[in-house]
Formats: sequence, structure tokens, C-alpha cells
Amino acid sequence: MTSLDKVLRWIDSTRDQSTQKMARLISQPSVSSTGEGVKECAKILCDMLKEIGLDAKIMPTAGLPAVYAERIVPGTPTVMFYGHYDTQPVGDLNLWVTPPFEPAIRNGRMYGRGTGDNKGQLLTHIIAVDAFIKNCGELPCSVKFLLDGEEESGSINLATLVEENKELLKADVCYYSDGPIHYSGRPQVVFGCRGIIDAEIVIEENMRDCHSGHYGALIPNPAWRLVHLLSTMKSPDGKVLVEGYYDKVRAITPAEEEVVKDIPFNVKDYFEGVRHPGTGPEWDHVDAMKAHMFMPTMTISGLVSGHTAEGMATIVPYKATCKMDMRLVPDQDPDEIFDLVEKHVKKYLPEAEVIKHGKMYASRTDLELPVSKTVIGAVAEAWDADPVVVPLSGASCPEYVFSNILEMPTISVPYANPDEGNHGPNENFSLDLFIQGIKTTAHVLEAIARGNK
Repeated sequence: MTSLDKVLRWIDSTRDQSTQKMARLISQPSVSSTGEGVKECAKILCDMLKEIGLDAKIMPTAGLPAVYAERIVPGTPTVMFYGHYDTQPVGDLNLWVTPPFEPAIRNGRMYGRGTGDNKGQLLTHIIAVDAFIKNCGELPCSVKFLLDGEEESGSINLATLVEENKELLKADVCYYSDGPIHYSGRPQVVFGCRGIIDAEIVIEENMRDCHSGHYGALIPNPAWRLVHLLSTMKSPDGKVLVEGYYDKVRAITPAEEEVVKDIPFNVKDYFEGVRHPGTGPEWDHVDAMKAHMFMPTMTISGLVSGHTAEGMATIVPYKATCKMDMRLVPDQDPDEIFDLVEKHVKKYLPEAEVIKHGKMYASRTDLELPVSKTVIGAVAEAWDADPVVVPLSGASCPEYVFSNILEMPTISVPYANPDEGNHGPNENFSLDLFIQGIKTTAHVLEAIARGNK
């Protein structure tokens, strides 16, 4: 029996104990937007890491703390595990079948805030490390953990923490698990994500809302002026019209062109329950995937002015506001994009104020790197199925701190079920996928160690 066989057998035999560990983490609130329970959860995680034989400590930031741990095996490659232990707020408690911080098992799933996003998934790595130490006496390669306490609030202090600790955080690859497996039921290996910049455009032209009959022909209407501005920023076919917006968009590589063709994507199924039939553009498979991963977007996420409650109010509003986010691709700098947008706004509507909010940089790891191929092979072996290879996620996360600041390959292999309900009520994590995630991490550690010999 190989070392990996022993580890996998132990993972199966300790399923109940692993489930109890997840329940312990879920029962501790850790809502970063309010700070509720975050420091207490950091201590629980730090203690868990120490208990399995890692050197662990809590790392303060200007906001909420991160947790760091390591176990160095001389002469071996180092895997950095990233994850985040903070959660979203629970939302409307009436929509939860059971309380969000009282983990409950129903139909083979654990329900509770943070099960899939991201406590349950980061725990798979901790348990896989524990499995090797207990069954083999040592890990096949060195490991480090950096567990973020502010991801759900934009990881606003993570980049500074990483910049200040470059030597400590050196590793050969960053590996993390966040989000769901592919909706087809196959695992997926993701090699990057889009960045983001959030902005708000505000125009306030009157001192108060005014009677539309008395003032409608005589004073400016900020709502109309904002609408006219927005029409200069994006064409009806979806092209962003801000000058320079696409200048730094990186070309798709031949390897990425090939894997895009193999990503399962059913256009009809994807939009089921999302948009009304017959609305919006019609996509073919490849063009949809390219737009989703390799092109930047500009999205109006909120548009507010005047009377928005039920019934009518015949007024000229005093103020209009547009909230927008722009998903960016590698080589686009969020600050540069904001400056381009602000310049455009000032050209067409000088009175408007443009406010910058959160940002993240895009990240992209080469599919052709040896470690990339090693991880793909390890996931295929763990699942006995070829994974879906995704060059770039359409979403955003702070992996740029590893790929850009620390200059290490960064690879994501999500473990949660596609209907995990993260950020919503009744968030859950399939226990079978939880255990499969632990086994997958074990395969990855063993494969990276083997690939270095």
C-alpha cells in the first residue's frame, strides 16, 4: 500500500471527525462587514493548525487579522494554501430553514453560513495535511497557509500584508479552493480571474425635489442628465465607449483557445431562470466563453433618482446616482481604468462627481507551466475524470497578491456543489464533495512532491 493509499483510507475512516471539525468552524460567526466573531474564529483556526503540527500565528492587519501557518520539509517544493474564514452577513433569518450559525445536516449536506464559502473548503486542505502527518509521519512537500479574514469585504488589507511579508510567504505555487465544481458535475481547474473596480457617479443639481409642473421646464433634471451621460459610455451592442478602455486587453494564447472549446457550456441551460426567453444577445459556445473570461465589462449595478417607492410622485429630483462595477482582465490596471472613466465623465458631465470604491487586480497563470499540468493530472486522478480547464474565471478574488506580488503560479480547484447557495440563505456543502475535496488536496500534494523528484 502506498503512502497516498494510506492517506485516502484514513480520510474515509475519519469522515465523521472531519464533519465535526467543519461544524465547529461554522458555529463560530465571522462576518467581516460587521466584525462579528472574526477574531474569535481566527483563534480557532490558529489552534486547529497548531494541533496538527504546524507552526501557526495570527497576523494583525490594519483591519481584521489573517492566520498564517507553515510546516517546512527541507528539500521539497512549497505549496501555499489560500482561503478565507470570514463570511457574508446572514441576510433575512426568516429565509433560513435552520439558524445560519447552527450547522445542520440534511440530505447529505451541511447547512450554515460559510460551509461552502469558504470555511468548509479551506478546511479540506488542513485535514489533508493532517492525514499525511498522521499516516506517513511527514508531509510529501512543504506547506504554508494564509487565511484571509476580510475577503468578503474586498481583502482591503491583504496586499499590504503580503508586500510586507514577501520572504515569509515565498512558495512554488498557490493553491486554493473557492466556488463550485463545474455545473456538469466534473471538477474544474481555474488558472486566473478577472479584476474589478467599483465606482459611483453622482450628480446633484437642485437643492431639493421640486414640483414637476412648477419647475419641470425651468430647472435641470439630474436623472435625465445622468441617463444621457451613460448612453455615451456603452453602445447598445455592449461595447464600452470610454476612450482607451480596451487598450491593454491581453490576447488569448493558442493554449487558451484550445481549452475554451472543451469547456462544457449549454447556452439554454445557462440562462434558464435568469433572463426571459428572446431577450439579450444570442451566444454561441466559444464566443460566450471568450466574452465571459477574456473581455472586460462595464455593468450598471444600481441606478437611483427621485421617487422609487410605490405610487407616483410628480417631481424633478434633486440628485441622481449610478453605481457600477467594471470587471477587468489581466494587464488592465483598476486605477488607470478609473481615471479613464473619470475623464470621460468630466468631458460629458463636468458637474458630476466620480467616486472610487473597492478594487482588485486580475490574475492569470500560464496553462503550459509544469505545475499547471501537474495539478490538472492530480485532479483527474483524484476524480477519475478529466477536469474542466478554465483559463480565467469571470468573477474576481484577491489571487493577484500571489500571482502578481509574489510572482507565483496560482491555481484554484473549487470543491463545493454548484447549488451551494453561497452569499444566500441556506448555504450548504455536500458532505461527499467535502470528503472528495480532502482527497483531491492529498492527490495534489503528492503529485507536486513527485513532480519535483
